[in-house]
Amino acid sequence: MSAVPDGKKLVRSPSGLRMVPENGAFNSPFSLDEPLWIPDKECSTCMQCDTKFDFITRKHHCRRCGRCFCDKCCSQKVSLPRMCFVDPVRQCAECSLISQKEVEFYDKQLKVLTAGGTFGVKVGSSEKSETMVCRLSNNHRYLFLDGDSHFEVELSRISSMQVLTEGSTPGEKDICSYTSLLDNQISEGGSLRANGMVLQYKPPGSQNLQDLYMDTADDKRVASAWLVAMHKAAKLLYESKDQ
Repeated sequence: MSAVPDGKKLVRSPSGLRMVPENGAFNSPFSLDEPLWIPDKECSTCMQCDTKFDFITRKHHCRRCGRCFCDKCCSQKVSLPRMCFVDPVRQCAECSLISQKEVEFYDKQLKVLTAGGTFGVKVGSSEKSETMVCRLSNNHRYLFLDGDSHFEVELSRISSMQVLTEGSTPGEKDICSYTSLLDNQISEGGSLRANGMVLQYKPPGSQNLQDLYMDTADDKRVASAWLVAMHKAAKLLYESKDQ
């Protein structure tokens, strides 16, 4: 184990080298823990094709799910940024498809989120709108909003989110939870163009929900792309609860 700049360290696990935060409390909310491998003694056949293991047919563990497969069913090496692996790692066919989609999120959407977009922002019942740049922090844990004032929203304290599209109106009955976001089809350049967002979150030290309203301002193309990326981030966070 060796320390490297930027508060991260290299860790060698049975699955490969990982670059993780020095302090586990600063893990990205998008990160996943390594799975426990199914013990070899409990796995006599491939968990995909039922091929019996022997001296020639060796066992291989998927680095994402921890299940045991033959080489044919677990031959792909795919990047797995959510577990912070430095190099692509062996994964089963099902997991490799999921990881490939997540690589696109890390390569494209996360860069959009950390670059930020400009919005008109209203907090709570206030009618006053402030022009602010909203961006995701480099450790992915906070939304930073900067204008004449500055405040932060911790992603883990967001309870619901609605990405507004052209023609939609925010309202209490329309606020989407992470669950309902899975059914929404919003894409950059698609038929539904994102033009705002409504968040409900708990400020630090409070258990009461606060409303945050954001409307695209200035460069609407950039702001809309940021909202699309945030929509995909919310889906990823919700889906990770079951992983």
